[in-house]
Amino acid sequence: MRALLFGAAALVMASFAVPSSDVAFAASEVKVVVNNQVITSGDIAKRVNFLKLQRQKGDLAKMAKEQLIDETLKRAEIARLRMSVSTTEVDAAFGRFAASNKMSPQQLSQILDKMGVGVDHFKSYIAISMSWPRVVNARFGSSNRISNDDLVTRMTENKSKPVTTEYFLKQVIFVVPTAKRNAILNSRKAEAEASRSKFPGCDQAKVFAATMRDVSVQDLGRVLAPEVPEIWKPLLEKASGNTTSSVVTDRGVEYIAICSQRQVNDDVAAAAVFRAEDIGKNNAKGVNPNDKKYMDELRSKAQIVDR
Repeated sequence: MRALLFGAAALVMASFAVPSSDVAFAASEVKVVVNNQVITSGDIAKRVNFLKLQRQKGDLAKMAKEQLIDETLKRAEIARLRMSVSTTEVDAAFGRFAASNKMSPQQLSQILDKMGVGVDHFKSYIAISMSWPRVVNARFGSSNRISNDDLVTRMTENKSKPVTTEYFLKQVIFVVPTAKRNAILNSRKAEAEASRSKFPGCDQAKVFAATMRDVSVQDLGRVLAPEVPEIWKPLLEKASGNTTSSVVTDRGVEYIAICSQRQVNDDVAAAAVFRAEDIGKNNAKGVNPNDKKYMDELRSKAQIVDR
């Protein structure tokens, strides 16, 4: 995300000025219909301005339209498979991007509005960017596995098995019903934080949860560091004691209990490390053959009508 967007802050710092004609939109017109979902001239104008912030060159209007067609197809597939990231995760990513550019979320929001992009457009882009890899991995996950022969070859090339951290984890969830979220979220967060110092350990986790109201425990089992979800990675790395700090999610307030952790270098760990390295390299290059394969399939079945 930062690699795609780092230019936004630099342009603002350099007093980059978007011409008023770029940000003063006329009444939106329907430009494309994708499986009965419309893409308007306003949507395209926002994406054009977004591409300018990324310092993209070429036919930006065409590029914007094609991106929005792909995102409309992705959004529908994400919804069909119920694999969307939560609004909490999107807000957290928005905050991290702002912080990485030495801005507050409010300052970033103001810049996006000023540049004719808008916060909602940017957050929609974040949500799809974060959710889509889950969908691709669910569809092609088995093809991302490293064969035994490849594993042996890579370990031979590295002269040793890579070392990573093995965790055994439980997830402690202080449930917050949607209808009561505004009223009790802060108090539930305080309850969750207070409970961390009293956490008796994983063996007694469910008994401990039973002493409190609307608290559940999920056993996550063995999790290798490269496989830890992004939302939990920094919390596990900074954890002191046997629990992480709490985080607000769509379900309520959660923290992770660390039952045990150790450094391992078995074959499973090596495969996880190599797989994470491959994904990182492909992401850095903007290359994912499975992504293209999936999109080609969705486009071949879609009804796309230009207006």
